[in-house]
Amino acid sequence: MTDRRQGAYAVKPKPKRKLSLRIRDNWQMYVFLSIPLAWLLLFKYEPMYGTIIAFKKYDFSVGIMGSPWIGLSNFIKFFNSYQFERVVGNTLYLSVVQMVLTFPIPIIFALMLNSVLSRRYKSAVENITYMPHFISTVVLVGIINRVLDINTGMINNVLNYFKINFDTNMFIGGPNFRILYILSGVWQSTGWGSIIYMAALSSVDPELHEAATIDGASRFKRVWYIDLPTIIPTIAITLILRCGSLMSIGFDKAYLMQNDTNLVASEVISTYVYKVGLTAESGPSNTSYATAIGMFNSVVNLIALLTVNKIADKVSGSGLW
Repeated sequence: MTDRRQGAYAVKPKPKRKLSLRIRDNWQMYVFLSIPLAWLLLFKYEPMYGTIIAFKKYDFSVGIMGSPWIGLSNFIKFFNSYQFERVVGNTLYLSVVQMVLTFPIPIIFALMLNSVLSRRYKSAVENITYMPHFISTVVLVGIINRVLDINTGMINNVLNYFKINFDTNMFIGGPNFRILYILSGVWQSTGWGSIIYMAALSSVDPELHEAATIDGASRFKRVWYIDLPTIIPTIAITLILRCGSLMSIGFDKAYLMQNDTNLVASEVISTYVYKVGLTAESGPSNTSYATAIGMFNSVVNLIALLTVNKIADKVSGSGLW
């Protein structure tokens, strides 16, 4: 059926079919959708019930609901703890410095790699730089130990061969820990982080570069005025997501690289929660305290995500919502 609107015939939209009919006709797609949905509900939403432990003095013998309510005592205990400034400070320092380095480097790398004309060379560089991402954390820390060990490390053996005395133990002290942690993160994430920007750059119309070349634009100007504006929305969204995990320093690498000499710089929220909640000598009552610390960490990440998303939406018009 048609009706007359402003001198033209417009087709009325068809009424939506019932959900049951859509499921019946496309049941295969809904089966595929049910798998990630079940994972999301089981591992992301169902554990939220356990956050109530943060407001209780949890006792395994009586369960969550039977444990006595203590309100914000666990949070106040953490805020007044002598560990608060050190743990939060270390987490923020490593997260911010790592983000400052690991966020722009993949962008620059993608822009440079996109300028390479040789497909064979570009493919080789991509494969080489992607590989570190697939190295497990345990293997990565093992590689660092084998390369930088002061007695048997590869670098030390090479320096000794050239009669160069290098007696600095890179595994001792807080500053050395930060250097190794951040640089290893840059090495492991640069290639993999550039994939999303390479995909965005593939949508650039080659005719724009041809027209700019005819007008006499240099390679730098073409990157600045053509390539970079194309990936700005992607950069904004990636930055928002990164800020949403501002306080989420990975547990594995920090814990594996940790020792008594660098504990002042390597103790972050994730390792502290593990020690308080699972290995503390005071027993299972620390479960509530560890949950409160983890909940504080999540709330800070949520606030950072909402704030950066609002700023990005105002500045660039690209936000998550």
